[in-house]
Amino acid sequence: MRPRVTLKLATSLDGRIATASGESQWITGPEARQQGHRLRASHDAILVGVETVLADDPELTVRLPDYAGTHPLRVVLDSRLRTPATAKVASGNTLILTTAAPHAIGQAETVAVAADDGHPAVSAVLEALTARGVTSLLIEGGGRVAASFLQAGVVDAIEWFRAPLLLGGEGRACIASLALAKLADAPKFRRLGVEPVGDDLWERYARSGG
Repeated sequence: MRPRVTLKLATSLDGRIATASGESQWITGPEARQQGHRLRASHDAILVGVETVLADDPELTVRLPDYAGTHPLRVVLDSRLRTPATAKVASGNTLILTTAAPHAIGQAETVAVAADDGHPAVSAVLEALTARGVTSLLIEGGGRVAASFLQAGVVDAIEWFRAPLLLGGEGRACIASLALAKLADAPKFRRLGVEPVGDDLWERYARSGG
């Protein structure tokens, strides 16, 4: 049984996660970010691609007032092991999945998995996490990682936070190319709810038929 996969997005109204120069902190407001930390607290693991690590150096921990629970396993997809030993995620409780020969990066555990087009295969990633007892996975970035999990048909839910601003076509898309030939091939979701969080909008979706 694979982990339940949730894709978390924090974007502009037009679905951009950063400006053309890569500036992204912070698109959404403090209330949306706090809800994002609550989502982290409810998942066994948080996953990002190495580009997110290189661009933002995220901690990927739960930062809530008086939080006393455990922090999710931090997972980085890093085909060529570009994660710096000085990165915040290299301090421990981190699993780096690669297609290269694994070697130590800080205190993180590095494991080689099967490749798909040069990147860690989604099926191999989920198998590795299942073997570690992970039952729920929160994907937080970036666009190529989101696209790969959507193409694999394993995204069960989307938690989408939309800020009331527009970044335009030159901004960085929250989902990379899905290479769709027909509208019928598009991943489909049903809306579960919409509510304001501060100045932002929080939309919740579940996979159609899931």
